[in-house]
Amino acid sequence: MKGKFVLVVGTSGSGKNTLIEHVRPLFPEVVYAKSCVTRAPREGEDSGYRYFVSKEDFEGRVNNGEFLEWAEYGGNLYGTLKAEVVVQVEAGKIVLKELEVQGVRQIREKMPKEDLVIVFINAGSWEDVEARIKARSPMSTEELLKRRAHYDDEMSYMKEADIVIQNKQGEVEQAKKDFENAIRTLVEAIR
Repeated sequence: MKGKFVLVVGTSGSGKNTLIEHVRPLFPEVVYAKSCVTRAPREGEDSGYRYFVSKEDFEGRVNNGEFLEWAEYGGNLYGTLKAEVVVQVEAGKIVLKELEVQGVRQIREKMPKEDLVIVFINAGSWEDVEARIKARSPMSTEELLKRRAHYDDEMSYMKEADIVIQNKQGEVEQAKKDFENAIRTLVEAIR
């Protein structure tokens, strides 16, 4: 039986990474697809989640059609290699990846719908998300306006999702349980 590529999407500050880190130790059989990035590793960053490559290497891989999706953010390139996902799905594995909406749109053009599960993390209103973003790090008004435009685009994608997890302010423990249950259901369905 084929596996599934589970795409976790949501607004900035929605808690995607928190939920993924919660299920990581609970489901060792789940494969966590790495990102390929051109930025330098951050101080103390675990390279187990990313491949750090040169811009030239990345662009060569784009030209060779090696990515399911890729994008440029802040002058750096980020992408998901086909080799990280397709073989695992064909082998009956659940593959999990946090992505931006534009990445999900690209993947939906390249993979069969029956191989994908889109999980949207809903953090609530812009005011709630803005408060979370500001609590994480200081940000300019210009950057907040960009995030707001991005928020609106991302929220419009919620109706496309197969599963919606509510992770509103103060509800992270319930969101963790809901996300855990969703992943458990997917894992059990392919056993």
